[in-house]
Amino acid sequence: MKKVNKIRMHETMVSYCFLAPALFFFVVFVLFPMGMGIFTSFFKYTMKEFTFTGLKNYTTMFQDPTFLKSLRNTLIIVVGSVPIVVIFSLFVSSQTYEKSAFTRSFFRCVFFLPVVTGTVAVTVVWKWIYDPLAGIMNYILKGAGIIERNIMWLGDKKYALMAIIIILLTTAVGQPIILYIASMGNIDKSLVEAAQVDGANDFQVFWKIKWPSLLPTTLYIVVITTINSFQCFSLIQLLTSGGPNFETTTIMYYLYEKAFKLSDYGYANAMGVFLAILIGLISFIQFKALGKDVEY
Repeated sequence: MKKVNKIRMHETMVSYCFLAPALFFFVVFVLFPMGMGIFTSFFKYTMKEFTFTGLKNYTTMFQDPTFLKSLRNTLIIVVGSVPIVVIFSLFVSSQTYEKSAFTRSFFRCVFFLPVVTGTVAVTVVWKWIYDPLAGIMNYILKGAGIIERNIMWLGDKKYALMAIIIILLTTAVGQPIILYIASMGNIDKSLVEAAQVDGANDFQVFWKIKWPSLLPTTLYIVVITTINSFQCFSLIQLLTSGGPNFETTTIMYYLYEKAFKLSDYGYANAMGVFLAILIGLISFIQFKALGKDVEY
């Protein structure tokens, strides 16, 4: 018995030794920064000052017009992008998953290409598309008679946020389409054929047979897309810098400005904590709404 316990202890020690490097980096670069972020959110923390202020940073957030505007913009991006990503990805996948292998691969490649393309390269292309003088967007819309004069897509507060959402959609649908095509390929075809024989129409087949099988994938896509939308930053930094008049400023970009441009680290960390809580709360609601019928 002692020998068995000794062997088990030896195996446990060896296992922890293999895990130690990963655990070290996780603690040092994930847990410790998270803890410091929460801790310093209760301080007036700048380059020259480190004073405990309690909940002042959190109360100041909801009295800050710029933060409230960035919160509104962030919620608009999430609400405007997540449903469209799910519906569009589901539609494209349903139209292609039964096609030939070449056709499926072609569509997966086309929609996934913006995902693997560098953000800077994507930004350069879209900056040319939105160019108010020589951009192809204005050229096409004027040619179709939809607009009469050129629009400053990124400089007009009526269109800037919508323009950002459009770019975000093109980079967000690639992974969901691939996941949906794979999930649809795993649906039991005998159930579909039996329902069709019993007289079920296409909608009934989808809702009663295909949709329950797609719920786990849909839950993952909804949660991940929501988190990515809340963290929208690079497109705004490279295209609009939060303008015009903070119309495209998100919480992530405002946090970046406060921390790295104004050196107000305590206030920035408070915004980070608030954003983490908000994402966690919405993810919990999504799990409750979509996860009750999911089998793991």
